[in-house]
Amino acid sequence: MAFGSNREALEELCRSRGAVGFGVCQLSDIRTDDFLLPERTVRDLPLAVSIALHLSPAVLGTLEDHPNQLYEHHYRQVNFALDRLALDLANLIQNLGAQALPIAASQLVDWQNQRGHLSHKRVAVGAGLGWLGRNNLLVTPRHGAQVRLVTVLTDLGLAPDHAMENGCGSCRACVAACPAKAISDTPAEFKHLDCFTKLKEFQSRRYVSQYICGLCVRACGGTRDA
Repeated sequence: MAFGSNREALEELCRSRGAVGFGVCQLSDIRTDDFLLPERTVRDLPLAVSIALHLSPAVLGTLEDHPNQLYEHHYRQVNFALDRLALDLANLIQNLGAQALPIAASQLVDWQNQRGHLSHKRVAVGAGLGWLGRNNLLVTPRHGAQVRLVTVLTDLGLAPDHAMENGCGSCRACVAACPAKAISDTPAEFKHLDCFTKLKEFQSRRYVSQYICGLCVRACGGTRDA
């Protein structure tokens, strides 16, 4: 099957399941030195497919100054939907005669540093879904940071996409919304420790049972066409 036909088949499946973002990047084009995957895997599966699902603006709209159980349940369900989609996409790729490895949407394998097997947002940036915003999250043109991501690694013949230029412009909505004051002018200045300390506080107060917030996500809804 030709490159274009491969992509059409994958995109059609993702669209049918509500995906609002689909892109492909070459792993060699992004930083992979801190990915918690065997070097053999990164070498043998050189392409990454990035998929995004939209978080519910209505659910995000219930957030005030802390996360709540409505958001926590929705967050988990979107991650579950992403994992099912990644599994089905991997099966489709295998049926096309290639290898595929779905990476869990939200699974920590390094608790101390809060890291998964790879950075879904870094893959998504490389795949042209959006850019890294001030909030250190993927920001998409149409939906802002109100998306969740999953990745499938593969050796299927697919043409990679191109990274997008930063589009935050003068918007600083996430800076004002952050309860930890962890967001500054650039992603490089994002204060990870301050953010994580606030997440632990939210959990200790029993607002939610896991380390999530959502306030900067609520503030970043996207402002331009893709």
